[in-house]
Amino acid sequence: MATKWGIASAGLISHDFATAVATLPANEHKLVAIAARDAARAKDFAARHNIPHIHSSYDELAKNPDVDVVYVGTINPFHYEVSKLMLEHGKHVLCEKPLCMNQKDTIELLKIAKEKKLFFMEAIWSRFFPAYEQVRRELSAGAIGEIIQLNAEFGVHIEAARVKQKDLGGGTILDLGVYVLQLAVMIFGPKMPLSVKAVGHLNSDGVDDNAAIVLTYPGSKTACLSTSSLTNMENNAVIYGTKGSIKICQPFWCSTSVISGDKTSEFVLPAAAQPFNFTNSCGLRYEAAEVRRCINEGLYESPKMTHEESLVISKLQDEIRAQIGVVFKTDS
Repeated sequence: MATKWGIASAGLISHDFATAVATLPANEHKLVAIAARDAARAKDFAARHNIPHIHSSYDELAKNPDVDVVYVGTINPFHYEVSKLMLEHGKHVLCEKPLCMNQKDTIELLKIAKEKKLFFMEAIWSRFFPAYEQVRRELSAGAIGEIIQLNAEFGVHIEAARVKQKDLGGGTILDLGVYVLQLAVMIFGPKMPLSVKAVGHLNSDGVDDNAAIVLTYPGSKTACLSTSSLTNMENNAVIYGTKGSIKICQPFWCSTSVISGDKTSEFVLPAAAQPFNFTNSCGLRYEAAEVRRCINEGLYESPKMTHEESLVISKLQDEIRAQIGVVFKTDS
């Protein structure tokens, strides 16, 4: 039986998700509903992706009995309320990153999902790319010895208001930083580091437009992380060990190439019927496939992107924002 998807928000990332899901077997994944606060956008989205149910409110989507799982693609400040609404109506949820604006709300959502016995996951799509599967295999095999340091940077020149404005949940710590932080958590484990040191600059609206972060872990292990919405960086991630290194080639958050020693592994993404808005967005198909697998196996979280990891990432984001001076209304 196909997993029946509902989509909350008709924005750019939701279009890419729908397009990527369409590359998966039709007998396994079916797009059945779209909801947006702008009814015209929802109608256009449905026509573009051949979706039968059109809703002009998220509440209608939550009540649709034909929907198994909802992909939440709204802007950051609405992740909490829309995900909560879907969970409270018995829907499994895949919510775009960052899961919430702070750890307080993250804890609440995870609590509801647990009580309702529903699958719930932060949509950190990086974790499900074949390139990341390769990295995990290399690390598990001890290919580079004991891991000592991670260097990762996510810098792209962004003019989009959602990254620049406080009321839209802007700033690089939430929008870009989640990617460098999730990698540190994947490499060093779902635990808080011994220390978190962060500096950065705020724009005129009071959100960060760049940040430099250093995390220190037991055993002389360190993560050096950078984010910027002002400039284009190389956007690689390199894991250094006592016996060598692994490079996740740019863009490291959706990479199709891994270099380990003198070996380069390349991974080709499938072709899609429609163009994408963002680089390598066809890779969103891998997280959708993982959601289906987990639901079919009765799992409430993915072992590749756990609730504990989302909690640690959200706590790191809170601490980094506090050090740099980014404060949202939802923090009170």
